[in-house]
Amino acid sequence: MYNEKVMEAFKNPKNVGEIENYDGLGKVGNASCGDIMQITLKIENDVIVDAKFKTFGCAAAIATSSTATQMVIGMTIDEALKLTNKKVVEELEGLPPQKIHCSVLAEEAIKAAIEDYQNRKAGKVTPDKIDMV
Repeated sequence: MYNEKVMEAFKNPKNVGEIENYDGLGKVGNASCGDIMQITLKIENDVIVDAKFKTFGCAAAIATSSTATQMVIGMTIDEALKLTNKKVVEELEGLPPQKIHCSVLAEEAIKAAIEDYQNRKAGKVTPDKIDMV
């Protein structure tokens, strides 16, 4: 079902965990559908210097989380906002059609973490943990 690159990213994921004192947090998904993804970002001078993830989900969800975090490290905020699920799928050399939604979650989690960072920077109060219902 999964290609070798997806299986490698699943078996040996990079950037697992949560950044202490993160600058942005994005959490997407739904417990009832089975995939929940949280991404934390460390940002300096509008450049993502670190990204970590915690994902509850299938092999594709873990692989896309790992791949997306690897892709955004070193990017500016503007560059990372242009990351699409299609680019994540291309980096993984494909996903089964029924697993494309996992790459969408990775894109959404990155964008949610950046939005959280921008809100914090603008002085808007955001919750540290987003309750997923």
